[in-house]
Amino acid sequence: MNIKKIESEYIMQTYKRNDLVIKKSKDQFLWDENGKRYLDFFSGISVCNVGHCNKLVVDAVKNQINNFIHISNLYYGSPQIILAKKLVSRTFEKGKVFFSNSGAEANECAIKLARKWGFLNSSKICNKYEIVCFNNSFHGRTLATISATGQEKFHKYLMPLQEKFVFAKFNDINSVKKLINDKTVAVMIEPIQGEGGIFPSDKMFLKALRKLCDDKNILLIFDEIQCGVGRTGKFYAFENYDVKPDIVTLAKSLANGLPLGATIANKKCAYAFEYGDHGSTFGGNPVSCAASLEVLKIVNSEFLNNSLKVAKYLYVRLEELKEKFSIIKCIRGIGLMVGVDLMINGRDIVTCCMNNGLIINCTSDTVLRLLPPLIIKESDVDFAIKILEESLEYQTKNYTKKYI
Repeated sequence: MNIKKIESEYIMQTYKRNDLVIKKSKDQFLWDENGKRYLDFFSGISVCNVGHCNKLVVDAVKNQINNFIHISNLYYGSPQIILAKKLVSRTFEKGKVFFSNSGAEANECAIKLARKWGFLNSSKICNKYEIVCFNNSFHGRTLATISATGQEKFHKYLMPLQEKFVFAKFNDINSVKKLINDKTVAVMIEPIQGEGGIFPSDKMFLKALRKLCDDKNILLIFDEIQCGVGRTGKFYAFENYDVKPDIVTLAKSLANGLPLGATIANKKCAYAFEYGDHGSTFGGNPVSCAASLEVLKIVNSEFLNNSLKVAKYLYVRLEELKEKFSIIKCIRGIGLMVGVDLMINGRDIVTCCMNNGLIINCTSDTVLRLLPPLIIKESDVDFAIKILEESLEYQTKNYTKKYI
């Protein structure tokens, strides 16, 4: 059966797929249809943080499937409710969560909640509904989250976008202050811009942003879809900054491969949603929630400390590559969320690495994005660096021949 031919004929061509058919995955490895093994340094876009087909997660999923797969949100299901308690307790002293299926849905929920809260906290003269977002941001593929995304390439053909999203300069508090007015209801930001090229927030900037939101009585929303659930060495990326939002969104790695999104709000704004304000048929699916409960058990302090130890080793090895290859402009990131910024397009390097048994990604054309499972070892780093070095060597020679 020619899978690639069938895909091109029957699936809308919205993805630029790599020339690779996956047949199996386990821990930090993938295998193709011919049995070749690949070290995965991408985790399905920061999804399988505790490893592919993690036994504890798989067992939890099997146990839940044997009980019930779906009951609808018109009845009580213990996996969802227990998960809600654990997530809220891990996030805020008091608060509530809404479960959905994806990051875009989690962010949609955050936007709706903020605007409902703004309406309840507005005067009759002036309603609060405007949301400040950031240039180079990415918040999802729905019309609302695309409208909140600060990259024009995602807006093409979709005009007119939804109104009342305005864009500030990332890491520039004065740029934010200029946009705040009596209609502003919230500021929405990724603590680390992922799709935009792995750009971490400045610590003093986030602290200033928190103070500004407090002073103006507006909500601070953190999109941790890609950078949350241990990716940065803390359960939440915002823990690296000693700053707490009013609303935080999670998805991707929350259920380690099963669809689950969460919008977690503190007591300041969680009350705004009432019966009928929002809903999702599959949101908080019991099987996904069972998987997520296991993820929360696994991603403990010991687990995170081990991932940070390997992350430090990865940065040391990447800096060695930077010293050797002048096409590497800089290396940035936090924990195991790493961007290698190049002077050239990184697409061919990604292909070269894949052909040699390493899965990485390129975002924003020139940034090699490394998002390995948090279970990797130093020996995995050594293998990845070896393949990266060979690929950079090859591409540097081709680049030199072409332009010099």
